[in-house]
Amino acid sequence: MDRLNVGIIGTGWCGGIRAEASAKNGLVDQLHICEIREDRLKEVADLTNPTTATTDYKELLKNDDIHAIMISTTPESTHYPIAKEALESGKHVLLEKPIARTLTEAEELITIAEKNKLQFTIGYSQRFRSKYAYVREKFLDGTLGEPVSVLITRNITQQLSKRIVGRTRLSPAAMEATHDLDYALWCLAPRKPIRVYSQQVEKVLIKNSNSADCQFIMVTLDDGTVITVGAGWVLPPSYPNYSSTKMEFIGSKGAIMVDDSHNDVTIMTGERGIEYPMSSMPGEPVAHVNAGPMAEETNNFIDAILFNKPVIVKPREAKVVMELYQAADLSAERGEPINLPMNIDPLKEEQN
Repeated sequence: MDRLNVGIIGTGWCGGIRAEASAKNGLVDQLHICEIREDRLKEVADLTNPTTATTDYKELLKNDDIHAIMISTTPESTHYPIAKEALESGKHVLLEKPIARTLTEAEELITIAEKNKLQFTIGYSQRFRSKYAYVREKFLDGTLGEPVSVLITRNITQQLSKRIVGRTRLSPAAMEATHDLDYALWCLAPRKPIRVYSQQVEKVLIKNSNSADCQFIMVTLDDGTVITVGAGWVLPPSYPNYSSTKMEFIGSKGAIMVDDSHNDVTIMTGERGIEYPMSSMPGEPVAHVNAGPMAEETNNFIDAILFNKPVIVKPREAKVVMELYQAADLSAERGEPINLPMNIDPLKEEQN
């Protein structure tokens, strides 16, 4: 197989980026897209000139010519059933986070992919930022020595958080801090999390959205390294998808500080005030280039299938992150540390 036929299910914000990246990738032969909103379907079709465009995702799964499926649907509760159908139909799958709603569902998807010898990866796109990859390399090559502590804080605007909490009950840990938890564990692997303590603040969004404003998570690894991640989504109006991140990685021989606050490009207009373009987490297509990591992640998935290379984000790694943020939510609810691995599947218990 020299070229790949790709299907995109859900062409909203993230799926639209993946569709554009796939359309520009010379290794993609046919592009098939699915979106339930007909106006958005037409918009993305005009941008990407797909082989087919439909409002029924099952048409893509029934198409034997399609080799790989990228699932970018909302609400997040649709991830598991669509991914299961796609894997059972023999398609390689890139699935936006979260991998599933419960650990049991996550394990089922992983088992199906392994049984059918399919590439299966989860959309933790922050691994594809060059400065983030650099930090990991400095741990791997010994520059920083043994890890001591990691501190990551990420804040997004209320415009973006309201889009998220309006469609799901998942917490800041599950929907925002999850990226930084994944990234920190990736940098510090093979170390494993053994304990988590978390607290939430509820002052602003709780009034209308039944959501916490922010969540701070402290994770202890099996070698004593401590990861602290703070995730908030109540920044005042600015650029609608603005995301500001700062990181401190401390090792026994050195330290790296990362300023990912996106203040390097500023646009000011009389109509919309001050904005920070190209500052969203997944990135945004700009003319002939792609600004951001999601296009790189999409291209990496295509390469992994065609050239039989390992995916960057292993699904079992995503399952570990899932258990971690579920433990963080449980810790915030109980007001006490939670040891890992857990002996329960919190969301499954809640659904029962």
